[in-house]
Amino acid sequence: MKIIKIKEDITSEIASSFKNSIAIDTEATGLQIPERDKLSLIQICDEKENVYIIQPNKKTYKAPNLVSVLENDKILKIGHFLRFDKSALEFFLKCKMKNIFDTKIASKIVRTYTDAHGLKNLVQEFCNKNLDKRQGSSDWNKDIDDLSDKQLEYAANDVIYLHKIKSELEKMLIRENRMDLFKSCIAFLNTRVELDQNGFKFDIFEH
Repeated sequence: MKIIKIKEDITSEIASSFKNSIAIDTEATGLQIPERDKLSLIQICDEKENVYIIQPNKKTYKAPNLVSVLENDKILKIGHFLRFDKSALEFFLKCKMKNIFDTKIASKIVRTYTDAHGLKNLVQEFCNKNLDKRQGSSDWNKDIDDLSDKQLEYAANDVIYLHKIKSELEKMLIRENRMDLFKSCIAFLNTRVELDQNGFKFDIFEH
């Protein structure tokens, strides 16, 4: 794993290097987006296990090269609980994220033998690694050059295993004949994010 720190935006060369898929995650000042908190970091892992940790400009959030990747429907974006990351990226970067695979949704649809669907659980099962999640509650808003090695490693670990996890979950979805159901859930995610951003964060289908 190679970690590359970037301020504001990836270069056009990096953007054009992404061919088939990337893994993506974000860090923020909290979970209340867009009401209170801000997008702090964006992590991307390519298929060669290069991890780009990007600190956006907190004033403008302009990142045209990154946006071009997010909106490219030929590049699959793999994430865990993309309901949060998709909402944050679309709200702050003013874009529409296309072609996604959410490992949390896939896990809930196909790993019905457990109620443990966190990233830590998936990494343990499919990659035989034990993630240390203690750095999760961190000040991600300080300058990227001031982030500790442990913080950078934590941020990178949130994306480095996602390609492998996606591959394994995809096999299970096909085996259990639940791929169409998964795709329907992914299609609905656009609406779920729109509901979140308009204050409807509860389950609208409840009695």
